[in-house]
Amino acid sequence: MSAPQDYDPRIVDLYDLDNPDGPDHDFYRALADSRDARSILDLGCGTGILTVTLAAEGRRVVGVDPSASMLAFARARPGGERVEWIEGDTEVLPEARFDLILMTGNVAQHIPDPAWMLTLRRLRAVAAPGALLAFESRNPEARAWESWTQEVPSVRETMHGPLAEWSEIEELGDGVVLLRAFNRFARTGETVIEEQLLTFRTEERVIRELQTAGFDTAAVWGDWTRAPYDGRQRLMIFEATPTA
Repeated sequence: MSAPQDYDPRIVDLYDLDNPDGPDHDFYRALADSRDARSILDLGCGTGILTVTLAAEGRRVVGVDPSASMLAFARARPGGERVEWIEGDTEVLPEARFDLILMTGNVAQHIPDPAWMLTLRRLRAVAAPGALLAFESRNPEARAWESWTQEVPSVRETMHGPLAEWSEIEELGDGVVLLRAFNRFARTGETVIEEQLLTFRTEERVIRELQTAGFDTAAVWGDWTRAPYDGRQRLMIFEATPTA
């Protein structure tokens, strides 16, 4: 999950506008409440838009992310003082056990192989007895990346002035896609290029890898209303528990 370069702070400032609170966050908050989770790990927490809302009284919440600029934003947001923020990935997890472990915003797809299996094993090591691991990942059969290419720039007004955005996709094989996003800030004439390497894993593969890491798959949902996944939905939402 570690990134070779950090996000431009101007991009971070816009992140919550492009990725607002919604039904996905409602789903994860409901999990925390229904399980009465006393300790929560949010791996790949980003700007902390969901993380801070999990930090109820009597509950320990830890947000982990490799991006220093994302975490700076998270720490400064209202409620940020209620969360323990850690820069890094599963290599720097605290010595603790968590009742609920989350990877939201398709974070699982940002963790390439072989780091993915190592991540799952490390999460198993910090999972409390009866814990729940929950995360989502896009269905590779839906081929979402085919709609992401944008050759003609779109322009919008932002707090940093006019911003022109366009993107391109490169398929690397074995479910791996490189998304290259271009951001041109009119005020300075700078073009910021962000590259994201995304891995699209099938349901069968994720279940198999969870089992290898020591998790039993409890459910796979196809949307945030808990409709069972049947292979046709664009999203797969996994719930898994430590193997007894």
